[in-house]
Amino acid sequence: MAFEIERKFLVKGDFRNEAVKAFRISQGYLSSVPERTVRVRLMDERGFITVKGAGNKSGTTRFEWERELPFAEAEELLKICEPGIIEKTRYEVSYGGHLFEIDEFSGENTGLVIAEVELNAENEYIEMPAWLGKEITGERRYFNSALKDNPFSRW
Repeated sequence: MAFEIERKFLVKGDFRNEAVKAFRISQGYLSSVPERTVRVRLMDERGFITVKGAGNKSGTTRFEWERELPFAEAEELLKICEPGIIEKTRYEVSYGGHLFEIDEFSGENTGLVIAEVELNAENEYIEMPAWLGKEITGERRYFNSALKDNPFSRW
C-alpha cells in the first residue's frame, strides 16, 4: 500500500516564469466521502483513477492508490461522477530540491491557486519560494473534493 505525504499552500505571487511544464486537468469524484475519495482525472490525453483515504491528524499523510486508465474509459467514468467537475491548469516548478505542483483553478474556483509539494517524511525541510503563501495542509475546504460542492467563488 502507498501513502502520500504532502503539504499545501496558497500561492501569493507569480510563479509562471519558473514553471517547467503546464497542462490542463479535469477531474470528478465517484465518491467524495473524506474517508475514501475516488477520483477520476483527465490530464491532457491521459486518464487516471485514484483512491485516497482519510488523512492523519495533521492532514499531511494519507493512503493513496492510483492507476492509469485508457483515456476513453476515464472520459466515460467522468460522465457518471458526482456533480461538480473541477477544472484547473497544473504548473510544475522545481525549487530547492522539491517539485511544486501549482494548480490554478478555473470555472467557479477561478482566483484560487494552490501549491502542493510531496515529501518523503512529514518533517522534511522545504525551502520556501517567495510566491508561497499561507499553509493550508489539512484544511478541508481547500480539498478538490470539497471545492466541487462549495466552490471558491461562493466563499
